[in-house]
Amino acid sequence: MASEDQEKNKKSPIALREEEVLRFWQENKIFEKSKKEREHSPEYVFYDGPPFATGLPHFGHILGSTIKDAVPRYQTMRGKRVDRRWGWDCHGLPIENIVEKDLKVSGKKQIEEIGIEKFNEYARSKVLGYVHDWKKTVDRIGRWVDFDGSYKTMDNTFIESVWFALGEMNKKGLLYEGTRVLPYCPRCETPIANSEIAMDGSYKDINDISAYVKFELLDEPGTFVLAWTTTPWTLPGNFALAVNPKIKYVKVKIENGIFVLAKDRIVALKDKPYEIVEEFEAKKIIGKSYKPLFPYFTEKNFPNKERAWKIYGAEFVTTTDGTGVVHIAPGYGEDDMNLSKKENIPFIHHVGSDGKFTADVTDFAGHSVKPKPTEEEPKLHQSGDVLIIKYLASHGTLFAKESILHSYPHCFRCETPLYYYAIPAWFIKIQDLKKKLFKLNKKIDWIPEHLKEGRFAKSMEGAPDWNISRNRYWASPLPIWKCASCKKIEIISSLSELRAKTSRGNRYFLVRHGQAESNLTGLVSCKPDDPYHLTEKGRQEVLETVNKLKKAKIDIVFVSDYVRTRETAEIICEVLKISSDKVIIDKRLREDNIGVYQGRTWKEYQDEYPFLERFVKSPEGGETLADVKKRSGDFMFDIDSRYSGKNILVVSHDTPMTMLVSSAEGWTKDEIFQSHERKIHQPFYFGEAEFREISFSPYPHNADYELDFHRPYIDSIKWKCECGGEVARIPEVIDCWFESASMPFAANHFPFENKEWFKKHFPADFVSEYIAQTRTWFYYMLVVSAILFDKAPFEHIVTTGNVLAEDGQKMSKSKGN
Repeated sequence: MASEDQEKNKKSPIALREEEVLRFWQENKIFEKSKKEREHSPEYVFYDGPPFATGLPHFGHILGSTIKDAVPRYQTMRGKRVDRRWGWDCHGLPIENIVEKDLKVSGKKQIEEIGIEKFNEYARSKVLGYVHDWKKTVDRIGRWVDFDGSYKTMDNTFIESVWFALGEMNKKGLLYEGTRVLPYCPRCETPIANSEIAMDGSYKDINDISAYVKFELLDEPGTFVLAWTTTPWTLPGNFALAVNPKIKYVKVKIENGIFVLAKDRIVALKDKPYEIVEEFEAKKIIGKSYKPLFPYFTEKNFPNKERAWKIYGAEFVTTTDGTGVVHIAPGYGEDDMNLSKKENIPFIHHVGSDGKFTADVTDFAGHSVKPKPTEEEPKLHQSGDVLIIKYLASHGTLFAKESILHSYPHCFRCETPLYYYAIPAWFIKIQDLKKKLFKLNKKIDWIPEHLKEGRFAKSMEGAPDWNISRNRYWASPLPIWKCASCKKIEIISSLSELRAKTSRGNRYFLVRHGQAESNLTGLVSCKPDDPYHLTEKGRQEVLETVNKLKKAKIDIVFVSDYVRTRETAEIICEVLKISSDKVIIDKRLREDNIGVYQGRTWKEYQDEYPFLERFVKSPEGGETLADVKKRSGDFMFDIDSRYSGKNILVVSHDTPMTMLVSSAEGWTKDEIFQSHERKIHQPFYFGEAEFREISFSPYPHNADYELDFHRPYIDSIKWKCECGGEVARIPEVIDCWFESASMPFAANHFPFENKEWFKKHFPADFVSEYIAQTRTWFYYMLVVSAILFDKAPFEHIVTTGNVLAEDGQKMSKSKGN
């Protein structure tokens, strides 16, 4: 058996030869050489669309990678330099759904119960979980790409560039807030883009129940207007009926009742014996009032109540199906909402954001209106539709019901049935851009060519305004702040702009102690009661530093409780005539504690603990550099919150001062290490009695005092409005398609860096993705680039088809097929 298995798993000569070629490429850095040899050659620009690293790559990715490799290789062989930088899509529902499963939570309520910080930090840890597998596959197929230097949409630099883009769109008047009826997932509790629904088979054929409903006219008891609906669950939110002024209507008698419907829709009477008693124009019943089907809102007071439960004219009503009468629930249909705005018809949500009937709907409160079939809720009779139909039947307002088979949209990630839901959201005005988009599309070379004027053009033609806000967590935050009192909106475009809002006007002056006796011996002194005084040279060093501080007009002095720092502060205060009551001892400014190395030499410690290791490892009884950075950051944020407009002197030690600078800037461990190794930002260490002024204002940060734009850290950034109210960020995050559409500039932190680079690398000569991206990445990238740069972001597009799995569906990480 073993020999059979060995024979079966034996690699073919072709596979072995491929592996030998790969080893040669890697060992000799052939890809890198192919670029370096063409360093001064004309460039051919390729943009690589970022995939999610939330699952294993499949044959569909391999097909796309083949195209992405072949074209740049061809251009390289023609003598051009082609950079090929990989990217990662890090945000959105794909990773959030994985996190919910892993943490055994479902829905926003449970996420917020465990905490947004825990949820998002877990998402960060999982988001690149399959990077190794992707790299292995990409290498094995022989694709040349800069995998290790990839851009990531979750990086602060990427997010800041996305903020820049939104700020520019706002300046152009293209960004607005509005209440619109949008496709909505009740499990994820967020709107979903129409383009996402159109991708990858999100429509499924399902059996539903429709209802013909009787609305009794108030001034004609026994006369009922007959309306048809495929969404009976929306009926508790009915506040109007609509008829078409251009359609003929009739009254028909059936048994003991009179029914009103369109003349052309008598077929809706379901073969019941009837007699036409009157034919009339729609205007005869427009304006009439009818009896509400449900009592839930009849006793409540709300705006425009006098406009409720009446009949209105609307030309969107047709006689294609139904009865020629449309039931209007403004919160759950686009036409309904538009009519509501036009006629001042009220709307009240009787369904919560979680997809369940609200407490107002007393008979069915808490029940899902359109549940996803699960083991707990497997049958259709548990849907809100069925409950409502049973209610209508028991109250004599159901005329008929019927089963319908129709194609219905589902969430592209969790497969929950979607519905349309009125929700406040932020939009980009696409309607104002369409002429420009069509004009730019003319300049793009499409393969296959028919997509240019076919699918792509048609999707642009019908595109609604772009809803860019999502009611979720792991994503770039919308940089929109609103005053709780005056409702003024402020849109922030950069970190510096944000920090200008949070600045309290304090100035910070940092001074390291002068030379101490311990510095002469090179001994570790990390105990406050160590009797190491300043040397005479150290006192002179401090006196020289005082001269630099004379113009600073120091208000407050914070000092470590060590002998050498207190003596330094005393000299400064004596010369500058700062009273002792302005001097505050703060233990957070102490020397870094390196435990068992106390009394030994610093060289011994540094030899045994390389700099980068000190962030995660500490000697026995000591602390890590991460600990020192945390207490330094805590000091900065605490002091800044307590004072305003002050000149503050801080006297401390070398390492705590460098960590204080790092925490003031929000540097990550890697950024600190780069400063240490390459002296990127400034001389890393503080010399004896060295003086520096640093700027500081609060910024969003994680527990390690690293800059982090994500929730919940960004949500803590608030400031006072001119009116005296508090300005806080709105909770929504950004549609991740906006992020991927920003990659041409955000991947390189434009415009904050690389301005000259961007001029030479925009637009791309070539992009390639599979066909569904015509409605998403290609389209959204065109929109963003048209607004910001008045150009198409690419000149040539090659699309691939779908690779199907054994089940006949498109291969997909989310489906696991």
